[in-house]
Amino acid sequence: MKQLTDICHIPVKFSEIDSMRIVWHGNYVAYFEDGRESFSRRYPGIGYDTMQKTGIYAPVYDVHLRHYASLEMNDVAIIHTTYIVKAGARLDFKYQIFRERDNQLCCEGETIQLFIDTNGQLLIESPRYYQEWKQKWFPSLFAD
Repeated sequence: MKQLTDICHIPVKFSEIDSMRIVWHGNYVAYFEDGRESFSRRYPGIGYDTMQKTGIYAPVYDVHLRHYASLEMNDVAIIHTTYIVKAGARLDFKYQIFRERDNQLCCEGETIQLFIDTNGQLLIESPRYYQEWKQKWFPSLFAD
């Protein structure tokens, strides 16, 4: 099965570094979100704009990340965001963040997002927009 991956470049900002002059570990979760936003521009139909229009959101339920090297002020983070096909009403992504200047892998991880309605109730069935998106990008899943 094919994979959908997006690659984006995000410059490290002064506000993201800590007293050791490296990116504070919590900011890598924000880089994951930057990756998801870029991903949804490349593969439209499951982004925050769609969620706002439909009133069915997908907040992050689970985050895992592992750090290997540091990003510093003036570095550029190269974020690889890959959609992982899973059954059910969930969005799964994996991430790799590289340092542009030497292509060093700095961080990798995964997120799981679960769908909720406007009342915050967990959805058991995937929303229509997500089903349509999966059918567009993974038609072999729906072949008879």
